[in-house]
Amino acid sequence: MKVAKIIWLVAAKLIVADFAFAQNWTQTSAPNNAWGPIAASADGSNLAALVSQPNVIWVSTNSGTTWTSNTVSGVTGRLECAAWSATGGQLTAVALNANTIYSSTNFGTTWISNSVPVEPWFHVASSADGTKLVALGGGLTSAGPIFFSADSGQTWMQANASITNWVSVASSASGGNWVAAVETQSPFGGSIYTSTNSGLDWTPTTAPNLQYLSVASSADGSKLLAATGGGLIYSSTNSGKTWLSNSVPQEPWFRVACSADGRTLAAVSILGNISNTGYVYTSTNSGMTWLSNSVPNQSWNGIAASADGDTLLASGDTSFGSANGGIYILHIAPAPELDISAVNNDFAISWIIPSTNFVLQQNLDLTTTNWVTLTNTPTLNLTNLQNQVMLSPSNSSGFYRLKAP
Repeated sequence: MKVAKIIWLVAAKLIVADFAFAQNWTQTSAPNNAWGPIAASADGSNLAALVSQPNVIWVSTNSGTTWTSNTVSGVTGRLECAAWSATGGQLTAVALNANTIYSSTNFGTTWISNSVPVEPWFHVASSADGTKLVALGGGLTSAGPIFFSADSGQTWMQANASITNWVSVASSASGGNWVAAVETQSPFGGSIYTSTNSGLDWTPTTAPNLQYLSVASSADGSKLLAATGGGLIYSSTNSGKTWLSNSVPQEPWFRVACSADGRTLAAVSILGNISNTGYVYTSTNSGMTWLSNSVPNQSWNGIAASADGDTLLASGDTSFGSANGGIYILHIAPAPELDISAVNNDFAISWIIPSTNFVLQQNLDLTTTNWVTLTNTPTLNLTNLQNQVMLSPSNSSGFYRLKAP
């Protein structure tokens, strides 16, 4: 078989690291409020934010330009967590006081109660296609089980896991690999667990015993991130086999988020012990170095990232004594990288789902400017959060790039 010479190209200005981006956070149109966790779809266009007000969830379908307040019927208390599928086709939320799990397939307009046992549900996460779900019972002040679903919440099974203070869970894109955190009142009692069989069995990792509050995962489940209320952030690049402490200030880190490839990380803290302010920190090299972001002085309660890591959302909380309480967004000019692989007798060109639309272009001769936009419609691969175009090899050289239309 003859294989064409394939080279991917991206404009140099798009791949040069520019750390000034960390200063360009802007407040969305969401009102100032006691915001809780926030969730985003893979492209960052569909957002869900929780608030201290009972049975209410706010949803945006245009990257935070406008927001709609939706009521989740049947919930008597505050919603604790929400999770999107990658495309925004399914939104799942859990309620601690109501002991129920709800799902919506129309962007939060209407909700259906899931058939789950009465438990203090505290956190939920979803696979990219929305079929696999894991829900944690427990939270900061009570103990609970782990339940998982393989049919978008229609039926649930209890996992082989301890009844304890589960507080946070995150999924790989496929839903095959999961990571979950335990928090206890003891400073050295919490731990990190992983599952490699869609949430059925859970095994403790080598992470040190600390008060964990939040975890995040890359699309393939190999890169993991964990935050502690005691001022530490840990990361793993081998699915939790080993962990490294990150170089961040000793602040009460509350939530973390991770891009699909695990390069872009983000963490937020509530009002801190040192300077009495909350922080938003970001890393663009998998946690090797971190940068403090220029954001308002408020307690930050939620953080979310698009698949490419070029759209970040942070939610503030007035209930911790902060005068502010808005939802802020950071947009970075995407710099997607093209990957190429052989698939049978063809080859695939793929790239992480971008937060800005791109078209794939081809040029047979780089001495010319004859870039032609290909008409092949990309296929969304929900197992790795990548767009993919299949092409047939030819005897001529081919050069490919992505360009914003």
